[in-house]
Amino acid sequence: MPGSLTIGHHESAVVMGHADAARLATVLADLAYLLEVPGPDRIGDAQVAVLCEGRAPDRAELSGWARALSSDLRGRL
Repeated sequence: MPGSLTIGHHESAVVMGHADAARLATVLADLAYLLEVPGPDRIGDAQVAVLCEGRAPDRAELSGWARALSSDLRGRL
């Protein structure tokens, strides 16, 4: 299907429509920004800990991951 995104790992795959993939790319870019920006709009350390799902909170790693995934999604659209 033109304009769709398919992400697969072994037998399972996730399919996302073009509009949803574009929106997700924007959300991930905004997340990266909110992790990096100083000031009151910055995502707090407690929120970073939740986003890291029990791993040691690493703001820079999470920001880099979100920015890289956003860029990859945009490149596939």
